[in-house]
Amino acid sequence: MSGFQKTWQVRTERPVSYDIVCRHDLFHPDNDALLVTQDNRGGNRRFVVVDSQILVLYGDAIENYFSANNIDACIHSFEAGESNKSIEQYLAVLDALDSFPINRRNEPIIAIGGGVVTDLVGFVASSWRRGVPHINVPTTLMGYVDAAIGVKTGINFKHHKNRLGSFSAPERVLLDHTFFQTLPRRHLLNGVGEILKLAIVKEPDLFSALEQHGSSCIEAKFQDNTSWEILSVSVESMLAELVPNLFETELARVVDFGHTFSTALEMQSGLDLLHGEAVVIDMMLSSIIAWQRSLLSRHDLDRIFSLVLTLELRLSSQGLDPELLVQALIERQHHRNGVQRVPLPMGIGSYCFVANIGLDDVALAVNFFKEWLQENYHRDGT
Repeated sequence: MSGFQKTWQVRTERPVSYDIVCRHDLFHPDNDALLVTQDNRGGNRRFVVVDSQILVLYGDAIENYFSANNIDACIHSFEAGESNKSIEQYLAVLDALDSFPINRRNEPIIAIGGGVVTDLVGFVASSWRRGVPHINVPTTLMGYVDAAIGVKTGINFKHHKNRLGSFSAPERVLLDHTFFQTLPRRHLLNGVGEILKLAIVKEPDLFSALEQHGSSCIEAKFQDNTSWEILSVSVESMLAELVPNLFETELARVVDFGHTFSTALEMQSGLDLLHGEAVVIDMMLSSIIAWQRSLLSRHDLDRIFSLVLTLELRLSSQGLDPELLVQALIERQHHRNGVQRVPLPMGIGSYCFVANIGLDDVALAVNFFKEWLQENYHRDGT
């Protein structure tokens, strides 16, 4: 039988290339940013998925834009809360897309909204006809610095965040920070949480900039020159981590800081926590664990906590059950191929990975956080 054994080996590389472009006035009829395709042979139809709140604010401008450029656009909207990042909404978008067929290569799907919209639409684009181009237009700070600029797509499944998804690079990402002028303050602060993540573990100068200018940038809704510098550093820092590991071949990822316990908090019904809010709480718990292990000085721990207060980030002690958080840690361990690989700060701007966090560590961190919160945080939502 040995003579009948044979192996064929397939080896190939598929290049990934997409542009992240900063532009203003995206819906001005003379702005071609939404029309450009990779081969510059765009067809005359577009399937456009829009956050329902964005449609209220910019719907007329979006329709006028495509009409002025002789584009037959089907505009599909949905309410983009975390509960709608679901298989039901995924199928609803697919159903609408299938009723408005587009060419497979030169008529990209366009996603306009926050991370829920770009994540879900990216998954739709990756699975419809086994993959069609899509363009991301993030309208939230969270999407601008994080969700829309990478290649991960996904939807929630059985109360697990992003359990279904794919790696699907967008054809383009169009960044326009003027959208933040109509962003509610809570959603603006939601994105600040992701900027703070990068500052704590890898960008000490960004951390200092947030200490000095963070509050004024928030008040300016990130429209001034200082805000532009913070946004640029944040995007560049995120890309510096994503690009060399675009498909997460390496599972020890510093950008997972704040994403170990946060999923359990974010997916709890009744807690009403946005993604960035859950990430901030996770980062604070992780920083406490780092301090407990003498990886982080008390001075740096106090700097982190003080900055959270200065930026007026939303905090809560609700749902902080150590056993629930450990279950989230176990789930993340499966996601990271059987090893915890939890990133912890080692001073402002540096980090390490640990693989032996247990229930006692988490319980002590939760108790410390609750006591600190009671003494220092005096806002609605505690």
